[in-house]
Amino acid sequence: MGSSEHSEEANWVLHTPRLPGLWREFTEASGEEISPKDTLPAPGSTKHFKKSSTASSAIDEERLDIDLDLEKNSSLVERTQWVLNGPEPPGLWHELMDSLRETISCCRKKYSSLKNQPTLKSAVSVQQEIFPILVWGRSYNMSKFKHDLMAGLTIASLCIPQSIGYATLAKLDPQYGLYTSVVPPLIYAVMGTSREIAIGPVAVVSLLLPSMIQKLQDPEADPIAYTKLVLTATFFTGIFQAAFGLFRLGFLVDFLSHAAIVGFVAGAAIIIGLQQLKGLLGITHFPTNTDVISVIEAVWTSFHHPGKKKKKLFWLPAVAPLLSVILSTLIVYLTRGDKHGINIVKHVKDGLNPSSVNLLQFNSPYVGAVAKVGLIVALVALAEAIAVGRSFSTMKGYHIDGNKEMMAMGFMNVVGSCTSCYVATGSFSRTAVNFSAGCETPVSNVVMAFTVIISLQLLTKLLYYTPTAILASIILSALSGLINLSEVYKIWKVDKLDFLACIGAFFGVLFASMEIGLLVAVIISFTKIILISIGPGTETLGKLPRTDMFCDTAQYPMAVKIPGIMIIRVKSALFCFANANFVRERIVRWITAKKGEDTKEAIQLVILDMSNLINIDTSGIATLEELQKNLISEGIECAESADVMMDSYIERTTIEDWIKLIPIYL
Repeated sequence: MGSSEHSEEANWVLHTPRLPGLWREFTEASGEEISPKDTLPAPGSTKHFKKSSTASSAIDEERLDIDLDLEKNSSLVERTQWVLNGPEPPGLWHELMDSLRETISCCRKKYSSLKNQPTLKSAVSVQQEIFPILVWGRSYNMSKFKHDLMAGLTIASLCIPQSIGYATLAKLDPQYGLYTSVVPPLIYAVMGTSREIAIGPVAVVSLLLPSMIQKLQDPEADPIAYTKLVLTATFFTGIFQAAFGLFRLGFLVDFLSHAAIVGFVAGAAIIIGLQQLKGLLGITHFPTNTDVISVIEAVWTSFHHPGKKKKKLFWLPAVAPLLSVILSTLIVYLTRGDKHGINIVKHVKDGLNPSSVNLLQFNSPYVGAVAKVGLIVALVALAEAIAVGRSFSTMKGYHIDGNKEMMAMGFMNVVGSCTSCYVATGSFSRTAVNFSAGCETPVSNVVMAFTVIISLQLLTKLLYYTPTAILASIILSALSGLINLSEVYKIWKVDKLDFLACIGAFFGVLFASMEIGLLVAVIISFTKIILISIGPGTETLGKLPRTDMFCDTAQYPMAVKIPGIMIIRVKSALFCFANANFVRERIVRWITAKKGEDTKEAIQLVILDMSNLINIDTSGIATLEELQKNLISEGIECAESADVMMDSYIERTTIEDWIKLIPIYL
């Protein structure tokens, strides 16, 4: 019989999820954690005093017992007063000032430590903080360089054709994509903390920029003015990214939740793929809008001029794009395909990155709108880069500094905007290739950048006959990893509201625009937070047989409710004006329904388990007082678990003692 009971209890644990809460946590703690004072003999016990045979000693012993009891009671009263008449908690202004003082104190300690060091050593410490390459560079050797060299050459073979394709996707001249693969990777190599991330233009940002800027300036009508706005937006992107890192505002990136990013990237991947139909099918009149309806309409109307779709040649993951560019360019050159209707890249400007400081438009009437574009692009680019960096750093077991990453991204985009680069960030596809190729440090980015420099100096004339269709197919080949159906399914299984944010971002990008998709995702995420705050979960608790565990009776059907007592847990850390009435009405509804049932045992006591609560406002306090008055008018006593918890902490009682002691503290 005993063994069957034990197996039954084991099944509850193994096959039913255990919910955390005050009841279980306290009982587990009370069974395991015994303070040293609990091992001492209890005051007034027979072990505490020596026995005396004389009457005077017995009287003295009795007096001592009385004194100890009085001392114990006064101590209990004193500790009760600490709870009832506790000091006011610190306010918001106090917390902000504490945070500011902590930041200043941290900076002051760093400054003091540097001040006490020799000048040269202090300068080196500051430089190491800004440029991590000075730290890991001391242990760099030829073995690591061999791995970085092979990885850099590998990602360069993928980067060159992709950069040209992404520049055309951003509605810029092809050389701007190559420029963006030179300066930003070099800066990141000395300032970044990720070893694997590959820096350069990416598909999502390359589509996001024109989707917003072409509303201000048509790239077909005035490409020079459009390019100036793109470079200005890149400058603002870098400023915002650097500010996020400098003022530790990286939490702003978290507004784009994981689910929102998954849906946004998937929708953007489809839009990017549809955009490449212009190059694949040779469509001359293509819409400036990025929504799927406009693109499909343009494709439908161009069916009387069909083009041949290129077969994929990507059986080699990294070399195939470059190989396909070389072969297709050679075929077009030998057959003079450009004379027979094949669209080609034509002129690609050679030479190193020219200065573009004079192209930045800070006195333009669109400067406010361009700054808004920069903010949106900064958030998206950071979210993608940090997600990529953290994924691969976890695989290799090291940590990347988020604030340093933001500073590095911001500085490289600010400098990039002054050297004819548009927004650069970490690339999913190239980082995966870099990781697989065995890179050891960010030197692989340096190798890639110098390879692109050689291409700009020597190979741009060879790209004249490169067909735009092959560039479109290269971009399409890079999109397969952006649509993650398994991750979407996981989001659906874990959280339906997260799934709604994911789908909202996806359809927002697909049928409206990139910024609308982001806005929809952020709104849904904030709505989720508001709904959770307004309608917190509540549950009735029951006691598992032959245990001291109290659990949700809906989740644990075997849990037994105590006759005459209803125990309700509020699963919210915040009890305020937004959710207080909701909780009160639900409790009253439960009690009314319980009274309406044909039960022999009426509810005499309601216990509110508020152990999850960390913040309550005046509305929450007023609601609890109102609830207590309503229950008392119905002949029902009410108590919060905070009173019981305090007594249990002092006296180390069991859960059964809690229920017995509750009326004492009403």
